Amino acid sequence: MEELIEHFKAHSEGVAVPAGMGYAVVESPKGELGVVVLSDGSPRPYRVSVRSPVAHNMHMLPSLAAGATFADFVAAFCSLDIVLGEIDR
Repeated sequence: MEELIEHFKAHSEGVAVPAGMGYAVVESPKGELGVVVLSDGSPRPYRVSVRSPVAHNMHMLPSLAAGATFADFVAAFCSLDIVLGEIDR
């Protein structure tokens, strides 16, 4: 019963996040998934941002395409395993 009460309080009031910025990384099937939390010390974070694995992969593209022909660029781009819905984030 105490766990249920703690869960309800955490869900309704929020969890006290220390002031400052935190970055956590989890390995996902498509690459590295990053979460940035900015907090001012209140129970609700000031800002939460999720960086998808596609964003990490797209940042590699200029170094992969440097000095390559168009055919090589297409092959490198297709090897990144992108999700088109996440590119415009």
